[in-house]
Amino acid sequence: MAVNTTPEAPLPVGEVSRLIGGWIDRLGAVWVEGQITQLSRRPGAGVVFLTLRDPSYDISVGVTCYRQVFDAVADVVSEGARVVVLAKPEWYAPRGQLSLRAAEIRPVGVGELLARLEQLKKALAREGLFAAERKKPLPFLPQLIGLVCGRASAAERDVLENARHRWPAVRFEVRNVAVQGVHAVPQVVQAVKELDAIDDVDVIIVARGGGSVEDLLPFSDEQLIRTVAQCRTPVVSAIGHEPDNPLLDQVADLRASTPTDAAKKVVPDVGEEYERVRLLRDRARRCVAALVEREERGLAHALARPSIEDPHRMIDVRADQVEDLLDRGRRCLRHQLDRADSELTHTHARVVALSPAATLKRGYAVLQKADGHAVRDPGEVEAGEALRARVSEGEFSVRVDT
Repeated sequence: MAVNTTPEAPLPVGEVSRLIGGWIDRLGAVWVEGQITQLSRRPGAGVVFLTLRDPSYDISVGVTCYRQVFDAVADVVSEGARVVVLAKPEWYAPRGQLSLRAAEIRPVGVGELLARLEQLKKALAREGLFAAERKKPLPFLPQLIGLVCGRASAAERDVLENARHRWPAVRFEVRNVAVQGVHAVPQVVQAVKELDAIDDVDVIIVARGGGSVEDLLPFSDEQLIRTVAQCRTPVVSAIGHEPDNPLLDQVADLRASTPTDAAKKVVPDVGEEYERVRLLRDRARRCVAALVEREERGLAHALARPSIEDPHRMIDVRADQVEDLLDRGRRCLRHQLDRADSELTHTHARVVALSPAATLKRGYAVLQKADGHAVRDPGEVEAGEALRARVSEGEFSVRVDT
């Protein structure tokens, strides 16, 4: 239960320490898993001191046990080993220090570790962290490569030498970290985060040489896997050799079998690229030459056509045809005009021959009454009626006598 205190009635340090000890005593014995980072076995001492560390969260706690408890596993347990401890938490009030009193220590076997890794792998896969659609493509020619590896390690040398041999201008941002042991996970996670925060870094390589299953456990740590999954920069896993397969290989955007293979996959070979450029240039030259040759043949064929070879020939031929048509048109028109003139002359002659004027010229006269009507019948006139006689050269008045 919570303790009620006020600024006027605070608890002494000793009382606080006593209360904490009481709460911890009620916890009872628990099974704890961790990695041994420090081991102290003093000759003749009846107590063994060790430090148990959680590599994922960078938390450590001291453990004490009687020598006979540790001697039972002394042959298979050493610094760096993963163990499961049955221990009771203890609070050392004078120093305010928490420790574990171990009653039993059990080493974590390889089979058990692999089984746990398989369970973790399935859990992360269900979250989609290993899905292919999450993989980011690598740049064709990275300008700055981030490298996470052990200090002065063979992995660092393999990556740097092979990459610079393939492309001498490539640059690296190297982070040297612990690649095994209790400090590996936090250091690798921190290095990956630092490189991912640099805008100029185009790709990150996490490299380590081969090792035992226990040595490669940091690269299957859940914290590291989630950190890589959240990176915006493509990550290449180059852990161990071909048979090794930590979970980092599953979440990385590209898996390389070795650090040397990572350099080959990330950095293009300048000689190969020169050769590819030469082949493409030759191919382009052949394509252009074939295109020009084809167009030249087409142009020659077009120039050989009569219309292109002698452009005025068609005009001349058409001009002669036009002249012939003009002559033919003139002749036809002249013939039509002559025939029409002849017909007009004949028609005019007939009209003239049949006209009243021609009749009058032959001595005939037309008698008209006062109202202008021509007299056609003697019964149409009366005696003494005045008429007008129209002849070829004029007209005059006449009077009916009887």
